[in-house]
Amino acid sequence: MSAVFLVAALVATLLGAPRRVEVILGLQGFVLTTVSGKAYSLIPSYFERSLAWPGALAVHLPLTVLGVTTLAVAAANAGPAWLDAAGALAWCLGVAVFLVTILATIRDNLTGSETATGGTETDRQWVDRFANAFVPVALAYLVAGSYELLAGTTGLPVLLDGTYPRVAHLLAAGFALLLLFAVGYRLLPRFLSVPTPGRLAMVVLPLGAVGPALVAWGLPAGPVMHAGAGALVIAVSGFAASYALLLSRTEKSRAGFYGPLAGVGLGLVGVALGAWFALEGISGALSRAHLRVNVFGLLGTTIVGVVYQFYPPAVGRWPGAGDRTALATIGLLAAGVGLSALGAVLSGAIETGGLAIATVGAVGYLYLLAGSIHGQLSRR
Repeated sequence: MSAVFLVAALVATLLGAPRRVEVILGLQGFVLTTVSGKAYSLIPSYFERSLAWPGALAVHLPLTVLGVTTLAVAAANAGPAWLDAAGALAWCLGVAVFLVTILATIRDNLTGSETATGGTETDRQWVDRFANAFVPVALAYLVAGSYELLAGTTGLPVLLDGTYPRVAHLLAAGFALLLLFAVGYRLLPRFLSVPTPGRLAMVVLPLGAVGPALVAWGLPAGPVMHAGAGALVIAVSGFAASYALLLSRTEKSRAGFYGPLAGVGLGLVGVALGAWFALEGISGALSRAHLRVNVFGLLGTTIVGVVYQFYPPAVGRWPGAGDRTALATIGLLAAGVGLSALGAVLSGAIETGGLAIATVGAVGYLYLLAGSIHGQLSRR
């Protein structure tokens, strides 16, 4: 379902939907649905626990789909005024199911000191413990961002001011990006079968934890915003260096490995734009570019690459399924996002062309993912 939201976000943007629709479908629909869905399997295993409620996703996902769809319709001004609050409530109910399940699962191991790391991987254990400790911080951002969304649409007391840019930063940089860092330092070195860059993790994770709060609080400008933007520049740069180091050391070659590489490359552009906003003020055209390279680039292409590790394209039996097509989808999505960001500043034609290219990549991703899942199910 998350891949459908990716396609929907890009198609809606091509058709001229408001920017908030793009963010809701891209961030909450695609990114956060994928991240939370995989968290049900990854977090329990990384904390050496079994999922407290195996049926949680079957309840969480429909609430999320309802919430995202309703919020998007409300943002497009295509329904009654109460849709915004209804969508936020459905979203928060889904988040509540997720949080209660995850916290019940790790309740006696909240710091992640028990990592299930052993055998020949004992050298990774200290990094795994360090990374685990930031998972509850990411969950706290999910709580804060979701509550702020609900408060901003229902009249409940707000944490900040209830505006969606603050909500988006809490959810994207606070929850999704920080969880990407925490899980990434455990998952990616194992995918590539190389040592974990632990020293870089000690820089990336703390700054990745504090930066989003400072940015959300400090928007649109000022010393707090400067500090938060600086923290995120260093965190994303450190993570980019970590992944480049991993990729340079591996002897493996898989199409999915290039998703995170494209993601961190676009992410460097995204945090550079964020730093520019902190110093010079927010520009409408540049903010669209900032949104796209972060949501669809840093988070989006990274997610696509990682998902291809769990659902290998070669498993699919449909025409064209395979690593070459997977690599093409990553390339199209990354190139399209980059062009659309550039076009947002320079030319509407370039922006439209970039969105069209990214949409083709997203459709290809949806096709390969569906084929891989179908192939795996047919073998059971």
